[in-house]
Amino acid sequence: MAGSNSISEALNRLDEVTRTLRRECPWDREQDEVSIVPHTVEEAYELAEAARAGDDSAMRDELGDVLFQVVFLSLLLEERGEGDLASITTQLTEKLIRRHPHVYPPEVKTGAEEDEVESAADVRRQWDRIKEDVEGRTSEQDYRKPGLPALIYASKVQWKLDPADRPANAGALSANRERDEAEVAELLWQAVDAARTRGLDAELVLRAEAERRASEIPRG
Repeated sequence: MAGSNSISEALNRLDEVTRTLRRECPWDREQDEVSIVPHTVEEAYELAEAARAGDDSAMRDELGDVLFQVVFLSLLLEERGEGDLASITTQLTEKLIRRHPHVYPPEVKTGAEEDEVESAADVRRQWDRIKEDVEGRTSEQDYRKPGLPALIYASKVQWKLDPADRPANAGALSANRERDEAEVAELLWQAVDAARTRGLDAELVLRAEAERRASEIPRG
């Protein structure tokens, strides 16, 4: 297993290469966050597919591609004086510690440490409460995720509408996962077919409904 020094050296080397590409490669010079993020999304989907397939070699490759996206986008922020990879990493670390008081008890008590955490479902409920009670994420924008695919967005809205029924892990509660996946897949296939035969786009239809339902999420 790599030590902290080798990890630091590898990340520093990646940072150097990214900066060189930004200066000397015509394609990299022309990119901004609007043009590069579609590649970020594509790489994330390719990583998800590698994980689903259980292909460790592909996962290593796709993880590298996703990591490059993170480093490159961090560099774009740095160029505008809006942050850098170090500040982004620090902000992430602080958020992870703040949202896991059962692992890192806070010096200043917030109430989150009073939660009983014994399962992944408990962690999920605590996570949601910290986001609202400690971080104050209760605005309309906190619940609207227009960049997400409609199915993922609809799932998030449903979880917000019925948080008590939110599973800690997708499929974890399924006693017969293969059968359930097949049945749900057939339902989704039929829904897409129903939209198509009516001249509708299933993605847009579901997004519109999710947006409508999002307005019903209790605030505060």
